[in-house]
Amino acid sequence: MLNKRWVSAGITVLGAIFLLAGCGEKRGQRTNGLDTEEMAGHDGCIVVGYAQVGSESDWRTTNTQSFKNIFTEENGYYLIFEDGQQKQENQVKAIRNFILQDVDYIILDPVVETGWEAVLEEAKEAGIPVILSDRTVEVGDESLYSCWVGSNFCEEGIKAGEWLENYLKEQGREDETIHLVTLQGTSGSSAQIGRSDGFEKILKKHSDWVMLEKQSGDFTQAKGQEVMEDFLEKYDDIDVVISENDNMTFGVIDALEAAGKKMGTDGDVIVISFDAVKDALTVMQDEKIMADFECNPLTAPLVEQTIRHMENGEEVDKVQYVEEGYFDYTMDLKSILKDRSY
Repeated sequence: MLNKRWVSAGITVLGAIFLLAGCGEKRGQRTNGLDTEEMAGHDGCIVVGYAQVGSESDWRTTNTQSFKNIFTEENGYYLIFEDGQQKQENQVKAIRNFILQDVDYIILDPVVETGWEAVLEEAKEAGIPVILSDRTVEVGDESLYSCWVGSNFCEEGIKAGEWLENYLKEQGREDETIHLVTLQGTSGSSAQIGRSDGFEKILKKHSDWVMLEKQSGDFTQAKGQEVMEDFLEKYDDIDVVISENDNMTFGVIDALEAAGKKMGTDGDVIVISFDAVKDALTVMQDEKIMADFECNPLTAPLVEQTIRHMENGEEVDKVQYVEEGYFDYTMDLKSILKDRSY
C-alpha cells in the first residue's frame, strides 16, 4: 500500500527559496494557450488551473480560500480558478478550457467520482498533469491523474461509528435497540461514499443498531433541514442522527428544535457530524452536536508541496492524506476554538 504523507503548515526549503523569487524567468512567454495580454507579467509563473466543486458549505469556502492563499504570484504561481457550481458538466468545460490555455497543472476537486475518463485522457494527451484534491475519481486507468490529496473519508466514518459505540457503552446503553437516520452528502461524491461505507462497517457489527433511513441532504443547510423534517414526520423514535457535513447538521438542529426535540447527554437525540468547522464546535458547547469528525479543508499546502516535487522531477505518492482528528462535547472547546483557523 502506498505510504501516507502527513503535511505540516510549513513549506520545504526548496519551495521557500523559490518563494523569494516569485514569478521569474523560469518559463518563457506562451505563444499558444493563454494570450499575451492575459499573461502580461505572468510568463515566469507556474500556471495552475483549479476546477473547484462549488461553494455549497463553509468547509468548501475555506478550502477554496486555502488555494487562493497558497497559489499566488508571490509564491510563483498564476492561478486560474473555476467554480463548478456543483455540476460536473461545468468542471469538464473548465478542464477543457485549461487544456486550451496550456496550463502547467490542473487541480480537480470532482463533484462526483464517475464520468471523467474522456476529459482526463485529453489532459494526458496534452501533457498536463492532473492532481485530484479532496474528492477522488473512479477510472479504469489511474495514469490519467498524477495523484490524489485529501482526507480519508472511510476512516472518518469508521471513527464516527467507534465513537458511538464507546459513547453508548459509557451511558449504559450498549444493549439497547438504537434507531438511526443518516443525512448523506451529494450522492456519488467521494465524501458521501467514504463516510457512508466507513460507518456501515461499524453498523454491521451491531444487530441492535437499526438504520431507519438514509437520504441525501446534498451537503447544504436548507436541504439538511428539509430531510430532517421528513425523517421526523416518518419516525418518532430517532435516537441518533448521522449527518455527513456540518452545514447539513445546522439544518438538522433547526428541524429538531422546531419539533421540540432536545439534543445532548440528557436529550432525545444524539447528533454526530463531519467537517468540524468553527461554527459547529461552537454549537457543540451546548451539546447540540455530540461529536464531529474533522475533514481538513487546508489541502492547498500539500498540493503545492506536491507540485514542487514534480517540478523537481521527483516521484510523488499516488495517495496523500492531510492530517485530521475529531472533537466531542467532553473536550475543552473554548481553548480549541481560540486557536482554530477554520
